[in-house]
Amino acid sequence: MSISSKDIVSLDANDPLRHFRDEFHIRENLVYLDGNSLGMLPKRVLPRMKEALTEEWGEGLITSWLNADWVNSPSRVGDKIAKLIGADAGEVIVGESTSINLFKALTAALSLQPNRTVILTETTNFPTDNYIMQGLSMFLDGKIEYKEVSPDSVCEALDESVAVLLLTQVHYKTAKIRNLKEVTEKAHAAGALVVWDLSHSTGAIEVDLNDAGADFAVGCGYKFLNGGPGAPAYLFASKRHHSAQPVLSGWFGHAKPFDFTGNYEAAPNINRFQCGTPPVLGISALECGVDLMLEANIAEVRAKSIALSELFVNLVEELCGDFGFEFICPRDERERGSQVAFAHPHAYEIMQALKARDVIGDFRAPNIMRFGLTPLYLSYSDIAEAVQRLRTICIEREWNRPEYRTRAAVT
Repeated sequence: MSISSKDIVSLDANDPLRHFRDEFHIRENLVYLDGNSLGMLPKRVLPRMKEALTEEWGEGLITSWLNADWVNSPSRVGDKIAKLIGADAGEVIVGESTSINLFKALTAALSLQPNRTVILTETTNFPTDNYIMQGLSMFLDGKIEYKEVSPDSVCEALDESVAVLLLTQVHYKTAKIRNLKEVTEKAHAAGALVVWDLSHSTGAIEVDLNDAGADFAVGCGYKFLNGGPGAPAYLFASKRHHSAQPVLSGWFGHAKPFDFTGNYEAAPNINRFQCGTPPVLGISALECGVDLMLEANIAEVRAKSIALSELFVNLVEELCGDFGFEFICPRDERERGSQVAFAHPHAYEIMQALKARDVIGDFRAPNIMRFGLTPLYLSYSDIAEAVQRLRTICIEREWNRPEYRTRAAVT
């Protein structure tokens, strides 16, 4: 199909989310297509951080744990995130990294499954998820078996030995969306619990954990929630599982942390999934991104995400179809998350050439170019401009430079 500049202008003019673009710091000429790795800076973060630094920390000091409500920030922001993922108040806590929260969720789930010995996942999952499971199995000296199967064999592998299934809802390379409710029901029918990784879901697609009967979930704060580099992650635990025992029993997970007793007694609620002292400054920045996402209509966010991805794919195939790009995402837009990805023999080099032209996406080994589509700050014009720059790079073979062939430490 041919897409005209007039069509692009019309799409931007009729975009119900277009006003959100002004909420972000966006430098001139940049087309940022990596919000699924690190979201852009919300402008409201700057005054909030100044307040947290100069007033709360600088002036209030230790009194700000109460006077600025630092102590409740993990649950306060957790309750806000809960609204984005179909959870209830008191079911989400913010703090630590995604990896640490995966460990906590897995061990909590295992504590509820004493007669089962297998933790299951799929081979192409995001590596940190599998690494955490491998490490847990090694730490327990093989008493809990780590097992991974092909992506299409997960449900068939569920049997009476599986204690916990860990899956990512939106695949980090292909953007394929797993049916959260269907998989959860199949796992429960086999007697297994499920830990969902929502890192590429929250703020990008509609999620309803409680409707799906989900057990545990984790997610990061720095992608579609725009919480900043290394932003705190979050953990969801269904209220029916608040008797579970996560292994990381730090003092903020204690029922009465300021009694300073010698023995650990887990808090009777979501707070038992806390561990160390909350990262207050990180949570303060994250809260700005979460508030911004809550102001948007998630159905409109999802609709624009689909429209952006369809435009991107159609333009690449129309304008760059002779340059060897292979679309690796599901063709049905309803089955993919808020990103598109193409395989190419020179994917790394082309991505470096794009960055030199101020189009920022990312590379995923061995040969994947990945482009995140963040509806709050991307316009349809951005997509058209990015593909035009890609076409120029291919026509002029700008990617074929020695400096683009050396892999950087971060890709």
